[in-house]
Amino acid sequence: MYYNNDTIIFFDNNFVKAKDATIDLYSQSLHYGYSVFEGIRSYEINGKSKIFKALEHYKRLCYSANKMHMPFDYTPEQLIDLTYEVLLKNNFTNAYIRPIALCSPNMSLSKGIKSYLAIEAWEWTNGYLANKMKVVTSSYERPNPKGFHIEAKVSGHYVNSILACQEAKDKGFDEALLLDANGFVAEGPGANVFYEKDGVLYTPSRGNILPGITRQTVFEICDELNITYQEKNFKVEEMYGADAAFYCGTAAEVVELDSIDNHPFSLSWNDTYSSKIQQAYSHKVLEKPFI
Repeated sequence: MYYNNDTIIFFDNNFVKAKDATIDLYSQSLHYGYSVFEGIRSYEINGKSKIFKALEHYKRLCYSANKMHMPFDYTPEQLIDLTYEVLLKNNFTNAYIRPIALCSPNMSLSKGIKSYLAIEAWEWTNGYLANKMKVVTSSYERPNPKGFHIEAKVSGHYVNSILACQEAKDKGFDEALLLDANGFVAEGPGANVFYEKDGVLYTPSRGNILPGITRQTVFEICDELNITYQEKNFKVEEMYGADAAFYCGTAAEVVELDSIDNHPFSLSWNDTYSSKIQQAYSHKVLEKPFI
């Protein structure tokens, strides 16, 4: 699904075939989820592959490694160059890119001794989330920010996301919505959330969320289109009967929500600012003007 016998990745300072790359079974990353990663998209623009927000993603990867006390010596610029080489060697244009910093064997609960960078990519033609998703509030909470560096993109954090997502699917929903420990809306398992009411967009404040790069891009689009938005703490009940809502993330892009806890939204999607943001985002990643 993600690679074949000819797929090339960057791993431990070399370009190698994905099928030949291995990690040590005593790796600290394998045993404790002690690794940091990014999810990045590239798009075909004028026949060539262009990585969207490459610098922002790789600055965050370096930030995450630093917050987790992982030895990591690559600069964002080096990471960007290596990623374009991976795309070129695989002849990928529209692709999903997964850089990950893994740690060496270490069975102690101490900072990493050495890290190994892997950059993987696979062809990507459609998002992993269906449009018009039916979402349910999860019984699982977003991890406590006093217990984790939640603004770092750490592999181990996503066990929480797997549990929430699978719980939602087992209940017959498409996706979950997680609250924080104070009962405020936080985010989806792998995406930020916005809702629209009376011409204003609302999204959870920083502090209990991973403030995504796509989330920041939505802010940029709102500024360009003169759409009012506000970051605030709010309960899920405030989303019931709102005009519209959407999830956003690198893989998901901007995805319309159909309902939350079986409460539908009140406006037709095409009549909302949220729809305009969805369209503007699809133009922005392809470097096309949006009027």
